[in-house]
Amino acid sequence: MSYSIILVGMPACGKTTIGTILSEILPDYTLFDTDSIIEKTQGMAISDIFEKYSEDYFRKLENQTIKMVCTGRNKIISVGGGAFENPDNRATLLSFGKVFYLKSDLDVLYYRISGDKTRPLLQKENPMEVLKKLLKKREENYSKAHYTVDTNGTSTEDIIRFILNEANAKSTN
Repeated sequence: MSYSIILVGMPACGKTTIGTILSEILPDYTLFDTDSIIEKTQGMAISDIFEKYSEDYFRKLENQTIKMVCTGRNKIISVGGGAFENPDNRATLLSFGKVFYLKSDLDVLYYRISGDKTRPLLQKENPMEVLKKLLKKREENYSKAHYTVDTNGTSTEDIIRFILNEANAKSTN
């Protein structure tokens, strides 16, 4: 396999979990989680970056981080939920590797994140409504990924199998 694998999708869709498993299965590949890289380089949680500096500041860090990790070969890259909204990030990621949108239903996402205080965009009065609006807004750009993986009711093994099969294919659709 010669393509890098890029995972995009909403918060709590499974990017980190799937990326971690892929990195264990593919020992020649290195996992890069852009949110984790930003937290390490900034020495603070993303929610603190949003609070102390702003979402715009975070998005600039995110763009720089994506450009940094999209070099070389054999990478598994998991990006934050909003990263694919930026046209520059989207173009970089789409040209660097095969992009997989891990699609999850609103109810599944909400169940997974309810009570999670580390997600700054959802720290609002009605997080379900915020999540619904985010999903509606982002869905158009997520659909530009090379592949959409419906994760609803799909086993982790089947998601991994699909990604590996498509990543091994000769061309993108």
